Amino acid sequence: MNDYMKTLNKHRRLAILRHLAEIPEYTGNASILQDVLMGLGLSASRAQIVTELSWLRENGLVEFDPNADFVVVTATVRGVEIARGLATHPEIQRPSPKV
Repeated sequence: MNDYMKTLNKHRRLAILRHLAEIPEYTGNASILQDVLMGLGLSASRAQIVTELSWLRENGLVEFDPNADFVVVTATVRGVEIARGLATHPEIQRPSPKV
């Protein structure tokens, strides 16, 4: 994987966590996340979204049932902390400081 793709993945992960941190119950679905990422210039296929969600799940940052027909994902406390810049992970872009 080249540096651009690694950076893109870090930004996608942060964007997913930030979106989940801002919505009620910290819960959303893969389809809406795909639209959110597209609106941020981070377009991704459905398979790429599910891959990123699986990576976030494996790292304890979101929860979802991987066997469900419809992917509904919820951020964990750690995921919300990373989205808000209270914690960091080397494979997720750190949020910019608020002005």
